[in-house]
Amino acid sequence: METPLVIQKFTSESDYLPVKSLKDLKFVLWTETVKIWRIAFPMALSALLQFLTISSTSIYAGHLGDIELSSISVYQGVISAIYFDLLFGMSSALVTLCGQAFGAGQIQSTCIYVQRSWIILTATCIILLPIYVCATPILKFIGQDHEIADLAGRYSIQVIPYMFSCAITFPFQTFLQAQIKVKVITCIALAVLVIQNVLLYIFINVFGWGTTGLAMVTNITGWVYAMALVVYTIGWCKEEWTGFSWMAFRDLWSFAKLSLASSVMSCLEQWYGTCIILLAGLLDNPVIDVGSYSICFNVQGWHTMLLLGISVAISIRVSNTLGMSHPRAAIYSFCVTMFQSLLLGIVFMIAIFLSKDEFAKIFTDSEDMIRAVADLAYLLGVSMVINSASQVMSGVAVGSGWQVMVGYINLACYYVVGLPIGIFLGFNQHLGVKGLWGGTMCGRILQMLVLLIIIWKTNWSKEVEQTAHRMRIWSINNLHSNDMGNVT
Repeated sequence: METPLVIQKFTSESDYLPVKSLKDLKFVLWTETVKIWRIAFPMALSALLQFLTISSTSIYAGHLGDIELSSISVYQGVISAIYFDLLFGMSSALVTLCGQAFGAGQIQSTCIYVQRSWIILTATCIILLPIYVCATPILKFIGQDHEIADLAGRYSIQVIPYMFSCAITFPFQTFLQAQIKVKVITCIALAVLVIQNVLLYIFINVFGWGTTGLAMVTNITGWVYAMALVVYTIGWCKEEWTGFSWMAFRDLWSFAKLSLASSVMSCLEQWYGTCIILLAGLLDNPVIDVGSYSICFNVQGWHTMLLLGISVAISIRVSNTLGMSHPRAAIYSFCVTMFQSLLLGIVFMIAIFLSKDEFAKIFTDSEDMIRAVADLAYLLGVSMVINSASQVMSGVAVGSGWQVMVGYINLACYYVVGLPIGIFLGFNQHLGVKGLWGGTMCGRILQMLVLLIIIWKTNWSKEVEQTAHRMRIWSINNLHSNDMGNVT
């Protein structure tokens, strides 16, 4: 009888045997495709719907005027990026811990992790408040156009409530993702997007409240989304949600350090794009340069949300397989996901090339802005292919718990190599925003190559051992005392 590809063990899933034939390859390809896209498709759709709430704000701002578009773009790309990327990066510790704990069957631990993250992220928002109150003078100090800085700073103060909603959204969203409950996230995101666009039409087109209306809608939809996740988790996830516990207040400093360390990778990667917006604001025509790049950034964001779904799926898949002690499944899953992600990147690149003179019209009626965006379209297309590979490898890093190591890699590749090249091309060679973006892409390519080598050289059996060690440490810290008990 032919040796089965999958070894039978007393687990919900078994690891693969080595692929030695075309039949084995087809089996792994199909099995991993189903497992990845069962998470990735609803997660990508959910992420896309959530990003469309941001894009909708940019679209309405763009039709208010070029100054409004550039100001909101500076807020979204610079001011909000500070807290959003920091909070999102800190919550990536939950992706590692919840995914591996869920794979190891430690369900109660995931609830404690979520509550700790909620507390720490809220405290982080309070610490960051002065930045948003003083956004206007900060932007003027670093050389941004005064008219843009004034409007961006005023908007920053108006949307402070939205920042605090993210401290609730990210932990509960990660908890549901680790449980593979991604369809409900998609449904909530769709409902919020519909609510947002109805409110935007009323507040902007009917009441004429301008950027103040944009801020009000952002706050409302942010809290609706956060509360919907909380209500669903507490009310409908009765088997997975074990209730609020005083144990969440234990070892907060240790968990905070882990969260901050996890945020290094995400922040260094995302703030790379923030640097481009800041530098574009120092060019000769900041309104057009910032506006055109922000339109490309929004369009790339639609593609990135699909990649984020894939990245989250591969991080969950890798963390689950390591938690179940299945090293071969982890590397096979990476190979399958990388292949499919690159194909998607090529498809999107071709679509951008074919529509380079048209897609900017979604955001603006300005002919100057439309021409500037068309001039950046080729960089946008190539960037989509690069991001397709980079996001998958970042997902593997999060699932494996490598955030700190990848943070150092990002620091070297992006800020030591890529950013200086971008500044040289943009300012010294007078290539403007094309030089800034093209130069910084060099750093992303270098980061991608370094991560690829690391993943390929990794001993995944040792990663399984490290995962088991991590689970022992955190489960002991969380669960060794019953006298803390549940409070609900």
